This record gives sequence, structure tokens and C-alpha cells, in this order.
Amino acid sequence: MTTPQTAFDAVVVGAGFAGLYMLHRLRGLGLSARVYEAGGDVGGTWYWNRYPGARCDSESIYYSFSERLSEAILQEWTWSERYAAQPEILRYLHHVADTLDLRRDIQCNTRVRAAAYDEARNRWAITTDDAVVTATYLITAVGCLSAEHLPPFEGIAMFQGQWYHTGRWPHEAVDLTGQRVAVIGTGATAVQVVPEVATQAAQVYVFQRTANYDLAGQNRPLDPAYIRAVKAKYKEIWATARASAFGLPYGVLDRSALAVSPEERQRIYEEGWAVGGFHFLFDTFSDLLFDKEANATAAEFVRAKIRATVHDADVAELLAPKDHPISTKRPPLEHGYYEAFNRDNVTLVDLRRAPIQTLTAHGIRTVDREYAVDSIIFATGFDAMTGSLTRMDIRGRGGLALKEKWAAGPRTYLGVATRGFPNLFMITGPQSPSVLSNMPVSIEQHGDWIADCLSYLRAHGVTSIEPTLDAENGWGAHVAEVAAATLLPLADSWWVGANIPGKPRQLYAYIGGVGPYRTRCDEVVANGYEGFALVVHSMCAP
Repeated sequence: MTTPQTAFDAVVVGAGFAGLYMLHRLRGLGLSARVYEAGGDVGGTWYWNRYPGARCDSESIYYSFSERLSEAILQEWTWSERYAAQPEILRYLHHVADTLDLRRDIQCNTRVRAAAYDEARNRWAITTDDAVVTATYLITAVGCLSAEHLPPFEGIAMFQGQWYHTGRWPHEAVDLTGQRVAVIGTGATAVQVVPEVATQAAQVYVFQRTANYDLAGQNRPLDPAYIRAVKAKYKEIWATARASAFGLPYGVLDRSALAVSPEERQRIYEEGWAVGGFHFLFDTFSDLLFDKEANATAAEFVRAKIRATVHDADVAELLAPKDHPISTKRPPLEHGYYEAFNRDNVTLVDLRRAPIQTLTAHGIRTVDREYAVDSIIFATGFDAMTGSLTRMDIRGRGGLALKEKWAAGPRTYLGVATRGFPNLFMITGPQSPSVLSNMPVSIEQHGDWIADCLSYLRAHGVTSIEPTLDAENGWGAHVAEVAAATLLPLADSWWVGANIPGKPRQLYAYIGGVGPYRTRCDEVVANGYEGFALVVHSMCAP
């Protein structure tokens, strides 16, 4: 019997987009690596999020790996829809894993419980469900939205029906036909869930605390001629995306919403709305995130679209946000969400007027009535950006717990490393562009940066790397300064941690732009890994 390997050059936590890409790059360096995945297969977010209507918000042709992973895969894979649904994205990630033979270094159904840095040996000891292994480098690829959040609703143990969280949807079919269903939450997942469930259920109650500015997705099948044209110019597309603000190959105009006439502004908004998706925000005006007056013009345009779509004027007003600027909370793409409220079997419940008091054996009781339901869908989101990291017991030098170090908010350098935790790298960690970008573009940038860093360390005999205190403090101050120049801090969003009671309020991602962030990371490398402490040990135990 072969003895299981317990020592690796690198251990990667997570086998979604980030874990697959990182494993491929580590192999290219000739390093031994093991990926641990809590799920039963590769896929990450798309393994867990199987709720009705789940699909990407970035256009499929951009929500994929570039030629940096594989030119062959890029050219041979063809997406069917403008915004791919969860099953298609999962098939794509399976195709990547199989084509590149990645599965032999991935151990599924294995959760990493803890990781501790051994200073004497300069290695990480990683505790999984069934073993302890060691590695020189620990790389987290755990995703920004993978630690689901379920508010502590009173009475949940009393409820006799079925309940589900969108982030941990069952793998077996869920049949809601003829049921009375409650959907709690109106964020991005709920916006996708409601239209689908409404076609199955006898009655759907949508419990809304905060209305969102949901943008028209304008989803459609992709035309073969369009696909051929895209594949012919993918190199140019990716170059533009990497240099952009949000990792998408558009939105490079410099035009104020206040510099044109009302008629011209309306025309431009209508064009952006007709194209659909994030084009409405990125291809119309460049000051929507920075100027309240400019932002108000876009907000009113969307409110007018809601009023024109929803037949009941009172319901339309409840669905039309008025308490925060547009795009200061994540703007979901909708595919029939507003139209769903024109159905006789869909009811909007205003939690601002009548909050939930408790769950009961047979439903949900607000301050003014009880709603009898058979099933409850909690679309209540995630402990974003930090939760998936702090829920592991990661301990650095001197036994310092990452959760303790970040008690007042994450402290990182470039969102990729944190002081006191040598040889720990975070893919799309807090204070990097991450969720404020098209994720595959940011994932590849981090994966490439980490791989190049490891190559440099090994070539120069460097055995440990971590940020300096000054660099970490400076980056944190820069992230906060850039955020303060925008309107994003004005909303109570999960972007600033407002959905988690007691979570420090700050913008958890970097809003300075994917392109400028890439430039800064490249400058750090060009200056000999400026801001990092590099240590050469005379002896390092295996």
C-alpha cells in the first residue's frame, strides 16, 4: 500500500475557478501541490449555488479563463447563452479540470479546518477532516462569497416545513410545485430565484427589507457568428479587460451625466438599457459612482423602468429604491424579476413596515400577520470577503489567529498577503478588486502574480515572504482613501460588511480599478518585491 503523501510544496484551499487556475500554474513551476475542496467535486461557487435561476452576471464570453490557462480550451468551448446558467458553468469547470488532468491533485469532500505556521520549520501545518499535511506555501482560493449567512431568526427550529439557503442548495431536485413558498431577501440570488419559483409554486411571498436597483440583463442565446467573431479577437478582448476598471472590455469613456442635455442623457440611458447588463453603468457615463447629482439621474431612470414594468403602483414604489445611490449596493441583473410581481401568485411583503417577529411551525409571523408557507428560501447572502477565511482557524507567527488580527477589519498588502502569516497567499482576498471586478480576470492576475512570486523566491533562495508593517498600513490607507472618493460608503451593503451584525464597516474590496491595481502589483515586483520582507534561512527542515 502506498503511503499517502503528507508534505507538499504548496497546498491550495478550494477548487473553483481560483483553485483550478492556481493548481495549473503550480504544476507549470514543477511544484508538488494538493488542492483540498470541501465540496463533492470541483466548481467552487458553482458547485454549491444550484438554486433555481442561478447564472453569472458577467457575460459568458468574459466569464471564463483566458489563453493564459489554455488557448485550446478558449477556442473549443462555446457558451450557449449571453449569461450562462449554473449547470453550464459547472460543465465548463469540469471540462477544464478533465482536459488539464487536474483532478489527480484535488481531494474533494475534504474541508480544511485549520492551518498553523511552524516557525521552526518554516512550514504550514494544515489540518483537514482526515489528516494533517505540511506545505511551504499555503494558498487560499476559497472565494469571496462562500461563507453563507443565515440571520438568527427566532423560531427557525420550530418550522415544520423545508427550508433552504441559496448558497447551500440541495443537489437532489427540489420540487416546489403547488407549494406556498417564502423567499427572504431581495439581493442578487433572490432576483434570480423569484421568477423561477413563481412558475412552480402556488404562492410566493417575497420578504423585502431593502429594494435594489436591478438592471435588465437582456439574456439571449448566443449567435454562432457572434461567437466566431469573439474567438477571432479574444487576445484583444482580454488585453482590454485586464487594463479596464472592472475587468470587462468596455466602459472606457470619459463623459459626465451632467454635461449633456436631459434628452441626450435619456437617449444614452435607453441605449445602455437596451444593450443590457453592466453596459448601463459602464458604457453610459463615467461619474455615476462619484457624483451624487449624476448618480441621481441614473437612479431615477431605473425607478421609472420599474414603475413602467410593475402594474400595481404601490408594489412598484416599494420595489423602487430611494434610500441609497445606484450601484452603491451590488446591482443584480434581472431576467423577469419585476415582471414576476405582475403574477397573481407573487406577493411582496415590506419588512420595513412590518418586520419579521418569528418563524412558527407553519410559516412566518411579521408584526401584523402570519404567512402560512410550506417552504422557506433564505436568500440572505454571505459573510463576504473575510468569512471564508476567518471561519478556518488560520494561525501565523506566534499563534496569532487571522480572525483576531482582522477583528477590526482586514489588514493586507495588495489583498494578497497579510503580515504575521509568512508564505500565505490569498487569491482575490480582501482589499483587492475581487468582487468589484469580473472575477476570472482578477483570479488570473492573482494566480499569475503568486506563481511568479514563488518562482522568484525559489530562484533567489528566499524561504519566507510577508508584508512589512509600513506596506500593509500604507495599502490599507490607500484602499480607504480611494473608497472615500466614491459614493460606495453611503449604502448599507455587504460590500461594507453591513449585512453582518458587528462586522467592522469599511469597503472590503479595492475600487481603484483592475488595470491600476495590476500596474501597482507589477511595480512591486519590478522594485524587488517592494513592501515585502524576504528572508533567507540558512537551513529549512523538510
